[in-house]
Amino acid sequence: MRPKSSPSILRDTDLLRNIAYLWIALTGAFCAFDLYRKTAVGLTDGGGRPIGDDFVNYFSGAWLALHQRTPEIYHWPAYHAFQEALVGAAVSPNYNYSYPPLALVLTLPFALLPYVPALGVWLAGGWYAFFSALRLATPNALLLALATPAVFVNTYCGQNGVWTAAFLGGGLSLLERRPVVAGVLFGLQAYKPHLALMIPVALLAGRQWRALVAGAVTVGVLLLASLALAGWDGWRAFLDLAPVLRKVTLEDADAVWHRNVSVFMAASRLGLGASAAYAAQIAAALFAAALVALAWFKDAPAPARNAAVLIGLLLATPYLQDYDLVLGAFIVVWLTQGAAAKSEAQIASALILLAPLLASPLAKLTGFAFGPLFVIPALIVTARAVFAARAATVAARA
Repeated sequence: MRPKSSPSILRDTDLLRNIAYLWIALTGAFCAFDLYRKTAVGLTDGGGRPIGDDFVNYFSGAWLALHQRTPEIYHWPAYHAFQEALVGAAVSPNYNYSYPPLALVLTLPFALLPYVPALGVWLAGGWYAFFSALRLATPNALLLALATPAVFVNTYCGQNGVWTAAFLGGGLSLLERRPVVAGVLFGLQAYKPHLALMIPVALLAGRQWRALVAGAVTVGVLLLASLALAGWDGWRAFLDLAPVLRKVTLEDADAVWHRNVSVFMAASRLGLGASAAYAAQIAAALFAAALVALAWFKDAPAPARNAAVLIGLLLATPYLQDYDLVLGAFIVVWLTQGAAAKSEAQIASALILLAPLLASPLAKLTGFAFGPLFVIPALIVTARAVFAARAATVAARA
């Protein structure tokens, strides 16, 4: 016989569910209106922002690669001129292609469609991939997949956070049952390798050899395909541009710094300077890697292991945008599944979910980057679960 839930718990659950429904309705209406207003002048809002926002980058790069015009992708003036011709109006110069040629392979199918239908497939397909992966981790996936605040930010920006969450969250969810499929999903994340830094650590520490090989093969296939599509010249152009990208996205990111929720940006905004900020980022990455290795080598419970990987990557990468936090939905699921102290896990989960909504406004208001503060409580909860599992193992052997 199942224990009965108290009336207060039921009321709290109903309240949260009603808030989620209201949020879904409001953000859905806002996104629909935003798409409409970005047809004011051509396919833009008249102020330089195209319909689909950052999707214009993924489509433009794929279309140019498909039509054998790869040199234009990493030549920003030519690339910008193509984007303006695509949407029929002036576009902000801030839209540029900052991905390795591997990403061209994955986005190539979208270039087979006209721009607006491709945008629809990008948004709907990305959300469905995320929802399908989340369903592997929890039976309550639908409401969470719709109501996660980062999904709204991702949709509004036309970004790829849902795809990243699908690859990483889906891979972790499938690892024990279908390691080869999990490895393929991990390999696909090579299009943004800075968000996969903890995957090799986990697979090596956890002795997940089949997934590791499958991931390596997937990356190799993507690399060969990118060479066939973009050639050595495409890779050379990207590598030549990489120092400039590092400069404009990290060290001199005046226009978008407030959306970067990484340790590097938090240290930079404290006035530490680039060298000290990189040192702080490296220290955070090493700590994260140690926690992930311990969790996977010592066979901590699956929720703690999986949460450690995703929290670790949030701490390890210097470039972490608010729309990348869609994968926070998986962290929330695994925190609440594996934590002994449910109230602490709920607080940590709330902070992870709210980070995409609060971190950027707080940064603009104060001049400081608070991103890591939204992650640290989840790190503490996960670390406690990992060390508790380790202590239990030691006690059992004694």
